[in-house]
Amino acid sequence: MAFELPDFVHEILDKFAKNGFEIYIVGGSVRDLILGRKNFDWDFTTNATPNQILEIFPRGFYNNKFGTVGISHPSSSKPYEITTFRKEVGYSDHRHPDKVIWGESLREDLSRRDFTINAMALSCKNKRQTLIDYFDGKKDLKAKLIRAVGDPQKRFSEDALRMIRAIRLATELGFIIEEGTLTAIKKNAGLINQIAKERIRDELLKILGSDFSADGFTLLLSSRLLQEIIPELLKGYGMAQAKHHVYDVWMHSLLSLKYCPSRDPVIRFATLLHDIGKPVVARGEGEKRTFYNHEVLGASIARNIAQRLRFSKKQTEKIETLVRWHQFTCDERQTDSAIRRFIRNVGKDNLQDILDLRVGDRLGGGAKETSWRLERFKKRLAQIQEQPFSVTDLKISGYDVMNILGINPGPKVGRILDQLFSEVAEDKAKNDRQYLLKRLREIKKTL
Repeated sequence: MAFELPDFVHEILDKFAKNGFEIYIVGGSVRDLILGRKNFDWDFTTNATPNQILEIFPRGFYNNKFGTVGISHPSSSKPYEITTFRKEVGYSDHRHPDKVIWGESLREDLSRRDFTINAMALSCKNKRQTLIDYFDGKKDLKAKLIRAVGDPQKRFSEDALRMIRAIRLATELGFIIEEGTLTAIKKNAGLINQIAKERIRDELLKILGSDFSADGFTLLLSSRLLQEIIPELLKGYGMAQAKHHVYDVWMHSLLSLKYCPSRDPVIRFATLLHDIGKPVVARGEGEKRTFYNHEVLGASIARNIAQRLRFSKKQTEKIETLVRWHQFTCDERQTDSAIRRFIRNVGKDNLQDILDLRVGDRLGGGAKETSWRLERFKKRLAQIQEQPFSVTDLKISGYDVMNILGINPGPKVGRILDQLFSEVAEDKAKNDRQYLLKRLREIKKTL
C-alpha cells in the first residue's frame, strides 16, 4: 500500500536523493500513516550531517546538540524536523544524552528509539515506498501493543519521560502495554521525579484530552507513576463513601473523569480532582462518614497540585475555582440573588465548565446525567445572566446622579447607584434610562 504524502515531504525526499544522501520518514509519522491517523508532525532521519542538511535547505535552523535541523513551511504550523543518524552516550540526568555521536546506519539510529511502533522507517526511492521495520513495530501495531525497543530497563533509564509517554500512547491509541515494558516502568517509576514538571504536565494533558483518559489514569496507578506524580489522589483509594455513593473516593473520581462531557483537558483534570479534599476531612465510618467542607480544602490542594505541575496561572485559577464551587445546590427555592452570587463566585466563563463537572460527578456516582432541578437551575442561570450584574450595566451613570442631585463626586454617588441597582436587579424592566432619571428626581426630594 502506497501512502499519500504532502508535496513538501516529497520535495524534501527528492532533494536529499539528488544530493546523494539517504533519508527516511521515521517515528510517529510512520506509525500514524499505517494507522490512517491525521499526521501533524513529519520527522526524518538521514546520513547527512546538520551542516550538509543546511546546504540543501539554507533557510533551515539548527541550534541544538542533537543533530536536528528544523525546516519551516507554510503547509505546516510545526517545523519539519530532519535529524542526522546518531548514537547516544550516557544519560546522567535520565532525560538527555551526555554525548551525541553521528551514527553510521539507519538500524543503529532506530535501535535507540523508545517503542517499536515508533521505530519504523519509510523509504521513498524512485517513488517506491518501502517500510523498514527491524523491531516488529507493525506487528505490535496490529496487536495494539506498546513495547520498548530492546531492553525496557535501559530505555527508561536513558529517558524517564518515556514511561509516562508509554501511558500516553496507550491511552491515545487504546493499546495495552506489553508485560515486560510495564514491569520496567514499575521498577523505574521513581525516576519520573528527575523529569521537569512541565514535561510531565504536557503528557498528562494529552492523556486527559484523549478518548480513554480514565483508562490512562488507571494505567498511571498500576504502573506506580501516579504515586510519584499526584500522590494525593491515592488517599481516596479504598475510602468508602456513605449514603447515595456507590464507589470509593478514588473510583468515583475516576468515573467522574470518564463521564465528564467536556473535551477540555483542564476541565477534565478539575473533575478528577473535585473530591481531592475528602480523604483529609473524612470523619466517621460507614453510613455516618462525612466530608464537611471538602470542597474548600480540596480547592487548596488542587491549586497546590496544579502549581507543582506548572500549570499556567489561568489554568490553575480555573481548576481551583471549579473544585471550590462544585458542591453548588440546585434548590428550586433559591432566590435570584443567590444565583447571582453563584455566578460571581464561579465566573461567567466557568459556568458551562462547572456544569460539565457536575454531569461527570453525577454519572461517576451512579446517578442519572441530570435531574429536573439541575435543568431548572440551568434555565435560571441563563435568565439571570440576561439581567444586569453590576452598577456599570445601569442605563444611567454617576454623572447623571451628580447633575440631578446637585452633589459632588464622592461615596454618596456610589450609594445612590447601588440603591438603584438593587431595584433593577430584581426587575430587569426597570433598567430604563427615563425610569431611572425619574427615580433620581424622587430621591432628590427625600434629601
